[in-house]
Amino acid sequence: MSDKNDRQELTAEEQEKLLEKYDPDAQTRNLTGYAAKVVFFMLIAFSLFQLYTGIFGQLTAYLQRTVHLGFALTLIFLLFPARKGGNKTKIAWYDYILVGLTVVVCGYWPVYYDTLVQQIGSITSAQAVIGGLAILLVIEATRRAIGLPITIIAVVFMVYALFGPYMPGMLIHRGLSLEQLIQSMFFTTDGILGTPLQVSSTYIFLFLLFGSFLVQTGVGNYFNDLAISIAGRRTGGPAKVAIFSSALQGTISGSSVANTVTTGSYTIPLMKRLGYHRNFAGAVEAAASTGGQIMPPIMGAAAFLMIEFAGVPYWEIAKAATIPAILYFSGIWIMTHLEAKKQGLLGLPKEEIPKKKEVLKKIHLLLPIIVIVVLLFQGFSIERTALLGILSTIIVSLFRKDTRITPAKFILALTSGARTALGVAAATACAGIIVGVVTKTGLGLKLGNSLVSMAASITSTPTLLLLLTLFFTMIASIILGMGSPTTANYIITSTIALPAILALNDQLEVAIPVLAAHMFVFYFGIVADITPPVALAAFAATGISKGEPIRTGINASKLAIAAFIIPYMFVFQPQLLMIDTTIPEVAWILVTSIIGMISIGAGLIGFWYRKLHWIERILTVLTGLLLIYPEANTDIFGFIAFGIMLALQIFWKRGSTGKGIKNTVGEAN
Repeated sequence: MSDKNDRQELTAEEQEKLLEKYDPDAQTRNLTGYAAKVVFFMLIAFSLFQLYTGIFGQLTAYLQRTVHLGFALTLIFLLFPARKGGNKTKIAWYDYILVGLTVVVCGYWPVYYDTLVQQIGSITSAQAVIGGLAILLVIEATRRAIGLPITIIAVVFMVYALFGPYMPGMLIHRGLSLEQLIQSMFFTTDGILGTPLQVSSTYIFLFLLFGSFLVQTGVGNYFNDLAISIAGRRTGGPAKVAIFSSALQGTISGSSVANTVTTGSYTIPLMKRLGYHRNFAGAVEAAASTGGQIMPPIMGAAAFLMIEFAGVPYWEIAKAATIPAILYFSGIWIMTHLEAKKQGLLGLPKEEIPKKKEVLKKIHLLLPIIVIVVLLFQGFSIERTALLGILSTIIVSLFRKDTRITPAKFILALTSGARTALGVAAATACAGIIVGVVTKTGLGLKLGNSLVSMAASITSTPTLLLLLTLFFTMIASIILGMGSPTTANYIITSTIALPAILALNDQLEVAIPVLAAHMFVFYFGIVADITPPVALAAFAATGISKGEPIRTGINASKLAIAAFIIPYMFVFQPQLLMIDTTIPEVAWILVTSIIGMISIGAGLIGFWYRKLHWIERILTVLTGLLLIYPEANTDIFGFIAFGIMLALQIFWKRGSTGKGIKNTVGEAN
């Protein structure tokens, strides 16, 4: 059991310090006086600009993106110190210079727009200076707001573009001159001003603003109350509260770390108080919070990028993510339940459960999320859906005094929404550099072919070739996703790792759907947040649980086992993504898969009705895999094996206790 101090929830100040430690996006200055007022009005102006263009129509591509980028870079240099231990109350003199350069660089496009769009051929010396400054400003802003991983990748890629003729083996290419690199990076839509920034300046900002307005209604606390009222008294209640609450928080949070800290500051102390080990308690919250990034309808904002990268309508993406998300959270739910049964842990006492009548009084706070889903299903544009979501949030908030968005909260929503968007804007601009280099050099295809070649050197059997290629792509995606936010790691993985999967289509009898390939790299980029050694979400959780980061990360990876299994399944059988299937088939897949997760969960935890021996654990995991794989023969064998294992468990449990069975598999609630 933990000591008294471990049981206390984190204060808002402690949460902020923890976020600053593990989330670069939270490492901002606390300005006062004139500087604070300037930043305050700029944040409002940023949000108002995005709302205006969302309502009345976007500006032309270059203007929309450069204005968006100008706001983001300026605010980053004002809010983020150059180094982690820098002055948090005063803006450094050199940051004012960077702000001035940002105004010049991002103002260049609006001022000389007509000249630039008609310009053909090489750029002038002045434009080369402007473009070069733009690249440096984006790199520095990204380093401050996001961190080193994506910054280093972007720099390495630019070096690769410049020194192509000197590269070894298959990496060799014609190479770009410095002038050509600058031109493609800032004076075309193939670089900084490319698709990633376009999505940031339209879809993503408005949905982040929607989430900010939702927060002002108090929906975060309501999610906790709703989760406790539903799951609090069940076996291992606090752990299930964490899962339920984090899944809901995922609809408004774009960060695994932020989700871990906000919900974990409440749920982790509860889990420890109940009796869960600190490494397990932190792991539950980290795994559940990371799952928020794959939870429809928003999916950590990466879904909006997937629209452009995969060329698939948003509703198809959200629909495809539904079954994998259900299995992900079902897996964590089942394993926390079995762990609680293994340790004999009960739920929360009745007096700590909010009254259902009081909880139901605020059920209207969920209406904006329902509005979003319905509008997307009806085919509304993403911008219009986000705007109507914001409007519905404001209207719904008026139903009760304690949820009402007052003028002060309205302003706060505008500023916090813009503040949240800064990291995304920087990440997408920097990712545009990576995408641009890949486009100019063909590096993505080369890296993809290299992964396929590695697999082909081991086997030529099509199924095994696909399996090995997927494995190598998984490793690459996890490495590339370490330390990067959701939007950035999806851009990186889809640019670098994705081509390996698609390169196999010429060698397979049945082509892999493009959406399945995108979802595969998306999933493994996300789980980098809980995969040691980086595992930022797990490290953030240990700041609350006081556990060991690596062990917490290992436990979180085990709890999130569905995220390591399901992507392989839906590449082989896209029905899991509801591609080319029917409603009855989907229902059957869902039922068999959840039963499969029960079996896998029991094997990984080592407990079902009683403690499992290592041979039983292996057999239950294999049984679960058979049931998850959506194919008739595997389902039949899986059900037979599951029935045998279940009967043996019941028989041995009854024989060991002589008291019959007190629990059933259905108790994994």
